[in-house]
Amino acid sequence: MALRMALRSISANKMRSMLTMLGIIIGVFSLVVLVSLVSSTTNSITDQVSGLGSSLITVSVSDSRGRPIHLEDLEDWIDSEEAISAMSPAASAMVQGRCGEKSALFTLNGVTGDYAEISGLKLLHGRFLKRSDLLSATRVCVLDRQSAETLVGYDDCVGAVISLGGNRFTVVGVTESEESLASFFNMSLTAYLPFSTLYRTTDSVSAEITAFTVGPAEGFTVAAAESRMKELLLERFGDEDACRISSQNIFEDAMKNVTSVLTILLGGIAAISLIVGGVGIMNIMLVTVTERTREIGIRKAIGASRRTILVQFLIEAVVLCMLGCALGVFFSWAVLRLASLIVVSMESLRFRLEPSVVILSAAFCFAIGVIFGLYPANKAARMKPIDALHYGG
Repeated sequence: MALRMALRSISANKMRSMLTMLGIIIGVFSLVVLVSLVSSTTNSITDQVSGLGSSLITVSVSDSRGRPIHLEDLEDWIDSEEAISAMSPAASAMVQGRCGEKSALFTLNGVTGDYAEISGLKLLHGRFLKRSDLLSATRVCVLDRQSAETLVGYDDCVGAVISLGGNRFTVVGVTESEESLASFFNMSLTAYLPFSTLYRTTDSVSAEITAFTVGPAEGFTVAAAESRMKELLLERFGDEDACRISSQNIFEDAMKNVTSVLTILLGGIAAISLIVGGVGIMNIMLVTVTERTREIGIRKAIGASRRTILVQFLIEAVVLCMLGCALGVFFSWAVLRLASLIVVSMESLRFRLEPSVVILSAAFCFAIGVIFGLYPANKAARMKPIDALHYGG
């Protein structure tokens, strides 16, 4: 009965009720959309980082201490260390690529054949780089699908000859393109070259290796391979500050920490909007109590208890909040669906309505309805029947 009366009272003043719920709608919309966007984007980035290979270990050398690392050193470490199965230099250079009348900016990555295994590259056509390519410094390259389609015109372009930085290269393989947030904002295309070829054809890269990637051997953990790599580098340079070692796990943990802080901040900002909406609910309920003073007096005169009156107005406040919450969730769902359609080309990025955020919003709105509706409801319940019946407002 109290619920029916609350709905009847709300529907009797549709415009006023909608304006009252507007603060709740905006608050719920902000909370759900902001947190869902952050959560979806973070999940996408985390998946992309994991896709690079959770076992990927990256080493960067800041000071060689007069003992620079060369390709031969990497090969010796692979042969002598059972915890390490693959290593590859990580050098890059930006050049202009050409094929026929087409041209595009390219990022050349100087690597070895182990790089595909370490980074989890998937071969689409042809082959990846071989040890013979590295030893002979042959002018061959491997493109990703996007680069092949953009420069050559089609992805199955094994055997095609292209120009990279003014040098002619033969395409020997094509890998799957990585649909990631990083690649979405990257304005250059990608090509993989033998490291020896890159430093012989590019002035910006030398034979000294300042960065390389490491893959642990089967049966060994990332921590074990990383620990052994630290020992090797400390033995070589004699100083821990001469190099830096990091793994994908560090990036994933850092991303989770940043996301948690960002979610709390955005949620707090949106919660302020909900509290402002709650003030609006209390304001309109005080007006409603004043307008229905004679009705309260009549109900009390015929036997309605204080508890009955309090529950009636409290339910009306809660219903207003929950209706605003429902509308806010609906608008949030619509906006997130629209955002997903806009970024439909990015398969790894999908904006989803987070069920946990919806539940949190509903619980918060219910609490606001109770807290901000309690004072007006209590004011109505405490009215004396004789004073209410004589009210002339």
